[in-house]
Amino acid sequence: MATKRNYKSEYKNYHSKPKQKKRRAQRNSARSKMVKAGKARKGDGKDVHHRNRNTKDNRSKNLAVVSKRKNRSFKRK
Repeated sequence: MATKRNYKSEYKNYHSKPKQKKRRAQRNSARSKMVKAGKARKGDGKDVHHRNRNTKDNRSKNLAVVSKRKNRSFKRK
């Protein structure tokens, strides 16, 4: 049987770190930009993909809306 996740501990040890907060804000900014451009909608089941895998680079030509399955299946180098 799988053990239950401790979300409070995960947030304390990872998600609350300044570096992770900044990365999350950058991803949220990219999503917002695509929504304003009309390329994404709330609840559409899509992810905003950074073509060069740099979340700091939110230029329009670096962003694309793709399915969650495709965006989360890329192999990392």
